Parts: sequence; C-alpha cells; structure tokens
Amino acid sequence: MMRRRTTLLTSCTALALALGATACGGGGPVSAGGGDKALNGQTVTVAGVWTGSEQKNFQKVLDAFSAKTGAKTQFISTGDNVSTVVGSKIEGGNAPDVVMVPQVGVLQQFAKKGWLKPLSATTGKSVDASYAPVWKKYGSVDGTLYGLYFKAAHKSTVWYSPSALTQAGVKPPKTYDAMLKAGHTVSDSGLSAFSVAGQDGWTLTDWFENIYLSQAGPEKYDALAAHKLKWTDASVVKALGTLGKLFKDKQLIAGGQKEALNTDFPGSVEKVFGPKPEAGMVYEGDFVAGVAHDQFGKTIGTDANFFPFPAVDGGKAPVVSGGDAAVVLKDGKNTTAGMKLLEYLATPEAAAVWAKAGGFLSPNKKLSLDAYGDDVTRATAKSLVSAGDSVRFDMSDQAPAAFGGTKGAGEWKLLQDFLRDPSDPKGTAAQLEAAAAKAYKG
Repeated sequence: MMRRRTTLLTSCTALALALGATACGGGGPVSAGGGDKALNGQTVTVAGVWTGSEQKNFQKVLDAFSAKTGAKTQFISTGDNVSTVVGSKIEGGNAPDVVMVPQVGVLQQFAKKGWLKPLSATTGKSVDASYAPVWKKYGSVDGTLYGLYFKAAHKSTVWYSPSALTQAGVKPPKTYDAMLKAGHTVSDSGLSAFSVAGQDGWTLTDWFENIYLSQAGPEKYDALAAHKLKWTDASVVKALGTLGKLFKDKQLIAGGQKEALNTDFPGSVEKVFGPKPEAGMVYEGDFVAGVAHDQFGKTIGTDANFFPFPAVDGGKAPVVSGGDAAVVLKDGKNTTAGMKLLEYLATPEAAAVWAKAGGFLSPNKKLSLDAYGDDVTRATAKSLVSAGDSVRFDMSDQAPAAFGGTKGAGEWKLLQDFLRDPSDPKGTAAQLEAAAAKAYKG
C-alpha cells in the first residue's frame, strides 16, 4: 500500500517558491563501498510496507545495490502492521536484516526493545553531510542513530483534475473555507468535490493533522504529538469540528460517508483520475502522482496537479511530510551486509534510482533535482529539502503504534467512527484521549 507518512513545515512558502524554481544541481554519485563485489554470495533480507509499484521501484534500488556489491536481496512486504509482523519474525527466529520503518513511534519502540543496531560511522557521516539535522533527530533514540530516512512523503498536497476545476470555473483555493466553497461549485457542475479514502484510517489522521497544525499552530501541535497536551483540549475539539464540516457534507464527499468508508487509498485516487471520474479532488501526499501516472496514465502537471493544503482560520498553510527509515535488526542473519545496504541507501546515487522511476521524494539534499522526472515532483522535493530543520513529523507517526499506527484501533479507528458520524467532536476527543493515555503509558 502507498504509505501515508508525514513531516510538517509551518508554511507553504517554500512550496510556492519551488513551483517557479528551476532544477538545481546536487552532489554526484557517492560510492557505498564494496564495489569489488565484496558481498558476493551473501543475501540481505529487507522488510517494508511497500507493495505494487512502490515495491517494484524499491526493488530497482536493491538491484542497483546488488550490481555494486554482489549481494542478493530479498524483500518481504509486511502490510501496514509492520511492528506486529517484524515482532513475530524476531520471536520466530526469522528476523529480516533490514526493516523500512514507516513511523517514528515504531522506530523508537524497536530501539527501546533492544532490537536495533546503531548505524555505522559511514552512514552517520553521510547523514551529517547530506540531511537536515531534524532527520537525524527523528532517526535517533537517546542520542544514538538507528534509522536512516530513505524515502519521504510530502503530505500537504490536494490533488485535482484540472479539467474538473476548469469546467466548474474554480481556481485552487488559498483557505480551508474557500476549498469547501470551491467544492460545492465543483459538485454543482456534476462531480462530487472530494474522494475520501476512509477505509484507510491513516488518511484521516493526515486530514486532521493538516487542519490542526494550521489552526492550532506548531507549538500545540508538538505538545499534542508528545501527549503533553490532552486530546480533550479545546484546540482538538475545534479541529475535529473543522474536519467535520467536510465529513458531514454529502455534497462534498463522493458517495457520502458510507462509500468513503469503503474506499481505500488507491480507490480514492481512481475516483478522481480513473476512467470513470466521480470527484474533482483527492487529498493525500505526493505519492498520489505515482498512482495517477502509473495506474491511470495521467500526465502530471497536465492531467493531474495539486495545490498546497490551504490555511485554516488565518493560520499558516501547513505542510505535512513523513518518511520510511531503514534500520538494521540485531537478530538478522546478515547484519554486516545490512549495514552496507544502509551505507548505500544514504547516498544520492541510491536515491536517484527511485527518483528516476517516480513516486518518490528524498530528504537527501545532495540528490540533484534533475533526478526527478517532472516539474511537479521537483517542486515538492525542493519544498521538502528547502524546509531544512523546520520539518516536523506526522503526529500519528510519532505516537506509539497502538494509538497512531494500527489498523482497526486507536486514532485510525476513532477517526473512521468520526467520519461515520461527525456530530460529536467533543465525544470523539474524549475517546481519542482515553486511547492515547493508554498507549503512551504502555
């Protein structure tokens, strides 16, 4: 499944600038070592959430590593419940060597359980030289670097069909209220406004987080992410009410709430960019472009485009992003080769392989923007890298997995319940606080 995960900038200024920017150069290829095929005959097992086109494109990166080092690779798709799957494999004596961890909370959980090896000095030097310090911070636990952020997501992008908005006579909105108003105009022209992937609870957390960051501001956002602020706080209730304006409006959501709850993420993209469009817009990260292009043949920038998630109640427009961090498990059968793989993944050379294939952003600032295949992706990549140390991670990714990262439980389930019936934001906030309090104590 396309992975949701996220990082936050407090302004979309960088994104706006990036849209008019030309590609700029970066560092050239950096050797990961082992070019003499030093790993001939060895196998590295890698687990991650990716399936479909994401898995195929990551395999191209693994194949490039194999060509460089002689190592064979094996990828295991875990699905969304990565912590459960990896935990069972460790207990069964069949631990993978490397795991691509999609949530900060899970990385911290793995480290605190003693499952992870600290990354090599070589990888550490690459991170110091090529990444904003914030990426090292989120890859570290108690000052030790365990995770290398290889793939990032820019998750404050509302994707739309240019023809649908043109037909309705609306332009990309700058505020949340203007977006809902534009949605009604789109709906009046014959298409529903939004396709919502309510079957996947993580998409609903992303909706909430964009609204909360803009409306409540970054300080409260950070406090809520650390559970230093309770979910019963008035700012949470207010943000849920703002989200509820969209959820309860059947004119705005394709098929209404019931159909939204039966629509997964790829299906939500299909409703906008598939052969039989049902909606004009879909909110999710930059990876929407990969689905629109790979599965439905859309030309990004022409047949599919995005506008930044708009500002809420006079706040700054949010930018949310996240990422998948590579970690090495202590119990893996080939941790030495696993470390070599991470040294390779830390290079712009490795990132360029997936960048060329599409559906990918790298937080590695030494990757040339020329590596990306279209101007829209270059714009989102430049925005992410230009944010530097102001990047913050998706809130649910920072939470314990039981609250922020488990299908059918915690925040995912409670926001699905809220989509089903958004009439009581205060009651939903109380349920979220009860679930958070339990998970953070665990």
